[in-house]
Amino acid sequence: MSGKPFLDTNVLVYAFASNDPRAAEAELLLSGGGVVSVQVLNEFVNVCRSKLRLDWSRIRQALNVVRELTGPPLPLTLETHEHALTLAEEQGIPFYDSLIVAAAILSRCETIYSEDFQDGRKIGSVTIRNPFRAA
Repeated sequence: MSGKPFLDTNVLVYAFASNDPRAAEAELLLSGGGVVSVQVLNEFVNVCRSKLRLDWSRIRQALNVVRELTGPPLPLTLETHEHALTLAEEQGIPFYDSLIVAAAILSRCETIYSEDFQDGRKIGSVTIRNPFRAA
C-alpha cells in the first residue's frame, strides 16, 4: 500500500474555501500530502469557478499548491475506466464516484478522504473516511 490517503475533490475545495467550518480539517489533510487524480483536479477547477467564484489566477495558484503537496496526479487510464465500470456495477455506486475509488485502489491507497460516501465503508482494498463527520 502507498501509505498515502486519496483526497477527494471536496477536501481540496474546503481547503481553499473562505469562511467554511470544514476548512481547517481540509487544510490539515492536504498539508499532510496524499494522492489525487486528474479527475479530482478537473472537478476542483469546476467547483472553484462555479461555486467559489475564484478567478483563474487564484485557481492556478491553488492547483500549484495541491500539486506541490500531492505530487503528480494520477491520469485517467483505460485500466482505471474498466475498474470503475466493474465497481459501479458490483457496488452500486455512481460511475464518477467509482472512478475515484478505482484510482485509489490502483494507486494502492488504504484510505479515501471524502464526504461523498458512507463513512467507514470498505470498497475493495480502501476504506472511506469522512473527515468532516461530527464525532
